[in-house]
Amino acid sequence: MRFSVCIDALFRDRTQEEALEAVKAAGFDRFEFWGWWNRDLDSLHAKARTLGLSCAALCTRFVSLTDPAQRDAYLAGLNESIQVAKKMEAPILISQVGQDTGARRSFQHASVLAGLKAAVPLLEERGITLAIEPLNGKVDHIGVFLESSDEGFEIIRQTGSDRVKLLFDIYHQQITEGDIIHRIGANLDSIAHFHTAGVPGRHELDQGELNYPAIFTALDSWGYRGFVGLEYFPSQDVMAGLKTLPGRTL
Repeated sequence: MRFSVCIDALFRDRTQEEALEAVKAAGFDRFEFWGWWNRDLDSLHAKARTLGLSCAALCTRFVSLTDPAQRDAYLAGLNESIQVAKKMEAPILISQVGQDTGARRSFQHASVLAGLKAAVPLLEERGITLAIEPLNGKVDHIGVFLESSDEGFEIIRQTGSDRVKLLFDIYHQQITEGDIIHRIGANLDSIAHFHTAGVPGRHELDQGELNYPAIFTALDSWGYRGFVGLEYFPSQDVMAGLKTLPGRTL
């Protein structure tokens, strides 16, 4: 597997430069992060280049797609985020769709779809892929609109563009719906990126009920060549955990 280390999850107690040094020391060459708007991006980019690291993904501004009144703000934030992605040489932007507003589900679904269709020209012009991420509403994101990967895949296909795909967060989808290997295999062409963590607890991948070696073996057998993001909260020494990460030898 080709892994990307989420520095905001694994190295929350370090500066961004120290986090990148740790990523390199652990033997990885890709990293990702959440918000860009409160960072010294020049310093981050320079440090990554010095260490020979590449940015796999980062997040867009957090603006709702479920509310049509916020669509212009979403697109403005996306345009800013695309510029940052180009600066960081990151091919993927990660986006959630927002909270359930209480309106009819079909209305919110249509609003999300319309917003994504409006985003397609920006994405295609700059060569960036937008990865929409379903979240779990049971533990971590109460009230979120998009939990189901099935609905996520439906929305993505309705956009009609290869520049809009799904971020399949294995942690979230195990909590929400399970049937992980089957769901991935049936929809791999619509997945741009993965996130991983153990269930329950959101800790190391070898903790909990998920069989990550089997999942990674399946991805490898299907020829997946994208990145698997490590987005867990360490329960032990982070460097020790990274050295025993399932899938590093695949």
